[in-house]
Amino acid sequence: MSDAADVNALSFEKALAELEAIVGKLEKGDVPLEESIALYARGEALKARCDALLKDAEARVEKITLGADGRPAGTQPLDGE
Repeated sequence: MSDAADVNALSFEKALAELEAIVGKLEKGDVPLEESIALYARGEALKARCDALLKDAEARVEKITLGADGRPAGTQPLDGE
């Protein structure tokens, strides 16, 4: 397993896949205590990375606005309703 510092270089898909693998290992319950602690810490870093990437994506999503004639007139932030 790589350092927690490299978590910030992972794409959402790779971070999520690794997080799912960690959860699977921990759910089996056959991992030694020290390894479980390290896996848990790595999982927390991966979860934070996924959360940050999702929030960034949400901030970039825009809603198309329509003019009086029904044609696209521009965009506005999704939360700007």
